[in-house]
Amino acid sequence: MELTSKQRKYLEKLAHDLNPVVIVGGAGMTEGVEQMIAQTLSSHELIKVKFNECKDEKQELIQDACEKTGATLVRIIGNVAILYKEKDEDPVIKIPE
Repeated sequence: MELTSKQRKYLEKLAHDLNPVVIVGGAGMTEGVEQMIAQTLSSHELIKVKFNECKDEKQELIQDACEKTGATLVRIIGNVAILYKEKDEDPVIKIPE
């Protein structure tokens, strides 16, 4: 899903008060971390992923995770990535056109 700048700003505003729910540690982006991202997105739609380790590779790692989970990268701010994936049924977040 391709987001416009207006849509990105809207999602960033919604994510502002969220705490990171997935932490990438010393093992990097493991299959378990990717499963956790997929599960969390299926229930929350919008999440933050924090990088405690692998900070230099965060762009590549998060892009790979997005491809595998079907998520959209909203933005990376510092060592935190904001991800979005619309629910298949009854989406909670209504993105402006």
